[in-house]
Amino acid sequence: MNLYDYVTNVPDFPQKGIQFKDITPLIGDGDAFRYATEQFASYAKKVNADVIVGPDARGFIFGAPVATHLRLPFVPVRKPGKLPRETLTETYSLEYGENALSIHKDDIKPGQNVLIVDDLLATGGTIKATIKLVEKAGARVCGLAFLIELAFLHGRDKLDAYDILTLMQYD
Repeated sequence: MNLYDYVTNVPDFPQKGIQFKDITPLIGDGDAFRYATEQFASYAKKVNADVIVGPDARGFIFGAPVATHLRLPFVPVRKPGKLPRETLTETYSLEYGENALSIHKDDIKPGQNVLIVDDLLATGGTIKATIKLVEKAGARVCGLAFLIELAFLHGRDKLDAYDILTLMQYD
């Protein structure tokens, strides 16, 4: 299946000069969405994942069905203050300022193999922070899976120690 057929380019969104990759047509098509999540599930089996982790919010969209399909736990990565129990938090730099991500402290166990699933690999900042959270929990990142990679932003360069699957790549 050609997933590129299900991505709409939206020029000048959210600001002038940005070519936004709208994935809502893909998740709105049952066959395309199923195909994408099945590719991620196949990869999860290949890397022997014990847990699927997805960053807020589109990582939830792709990670949760993968976890369900494989009968594995799904762990959401959220902004600080969004999770009710004790958390681990990782702060990371943005182009202008900082951001932070959190997971429940007890959702990932030491020694588990974790697959991180998200919709987009851009600069790699969010995923790098997610990796640090997983490693703080004592687990091992066995792979990273993305629907889209914006290769021209070189996010992969920050992640060269990890096995990476991307279903679509834009240069």
